Amino acid sequence: MNYRVLTIALLSLTFWLVSFIATPVAQARMKVQLDNLSYEECGAEYSQGNVTSMSMQEANCFLITGKATNPSDKYVVDADVFGRIYDANGNPAMQNRTRIGTIPTIPPGESEFQIRISVPATQPTPLKLEQFKASGFTSKVRPYYYKDEDTLY
Repeated sequence: MNYRVLTIALLSLTFWLVSFIATPVAQARMKVQLDNLSYEECGAEYSQGNVTSMSMQEANCFLITGKATNPSDKYVVDADVFGRIYDANGNPAMQNRTRIGTIPTIPPGESEFQIRISVPATQPTPLKLEQFKASGFTSKVRPYYYKDEDTLY
């Protein structure tokens, strides 16, 4: 019998069996409810260098705040926030874009969040915030480096 073929077969079988033991658990996307949405103009520390995407036009900086409700008993990380933002005339404030930003971590239960957005200065206020929702994972899935729970680098 050819020992080389037998060795390769045994190694293949071993790797196949180990793959069942060492395979990481799939992380399901967790939905997070967003309530009590409001916004306010950014302070000077947030609005430095504020421009809208793909142009150099003036923009206004706003902080969207609200309450996130995580129904699980685990932290949700890298939660993408989606929603629609309209100006006072009912026009989209963020053209062709429903992803508003990211909440780095959401603990179990209720917690406060804030997201910074830029809106062209030509769009009149008040803004209307509609159809906001968020979802994330129970472990980090993106190649970001977190120095602490709240700071994204």
